[in-house]
Amino acid sequence: MHESLEVRPSPKARHVFTTKGDLLAVPDGWALLPPGDAALSRRIKTDGPSWTVKEKKGRKEFSRGIWAPADRIETLRFALQIERADPAYTQKLETARARRAKQEVAYTEDFTQALRDCLAFHPSHEALATQLAQLISDHATPVGSGTVARTKRIPIEERAEAATIAWLRHQTTAYDHMRIPREKGARREVRRMLAKESKRLLQKYREGRQIDLEHCPLQKAIRSRVDSITV
Repeated sequence: MHESLEVRPSPKARHVFTTKGDLLAVPDGWALLPPGDAALSRRIKTDGPSWTVKEKKGRKEFSRGIWAPADRIETLRFALQIERADPAYTQKLETARARRAKQEVAYTEDFTQALRDCLAFHPSHEALATQLAQLISDHATPVGSGTVARTKRIPIEERAEAATIAWLRHQTTAYDHMRIPREKGARREVRRMLAKESKRLLQKYREGRQIDLEHCPLQKAIRSRVDSITV
């Protein structure tokens, strides 16, 4: 009896690697369902044993399809085709899309407010805080952005702080052009150092200090982002 597994692709035909590196032959009678049909993929996974093929490239992970019994794939595909031909199915999808869109609007508003709360700028810099929160939110909240704003593992307040620091790291420091040694912990240490720098920058605005608008890295970053949006 086969069990459901997450596996890695192999250059050898009809073979995969387990997450531990063992080479496995795909069972006879199984076929590879290509990625692309999320509904069918979900049904294949819940209907019985299957092998989900994923490939890591850098920090990202890509789906390479699902191995499962060929007859099960065809049966579920046919059933889904019949279901999708029913007008009620289309109505159901449209209702679900509208619900998700409403939820996304609500989340974006909540996250933008969390960003403003995180920034906590002095009243004299309130307009800038609103503008900065919107810029960070526009970058971090889109579905599929892969940013910390999309995770549910930590409270929204922590997401807002992490998104703020990440935005400042890329927009107000030389991080994107740094040559960081390929040593364990080196990138983390650089990020920690830059985070302290970003927090010192934010503190000036939180305390309401007078800012050199011409040379402040935050002011420059905001002007650059606004200019790129309006072009």
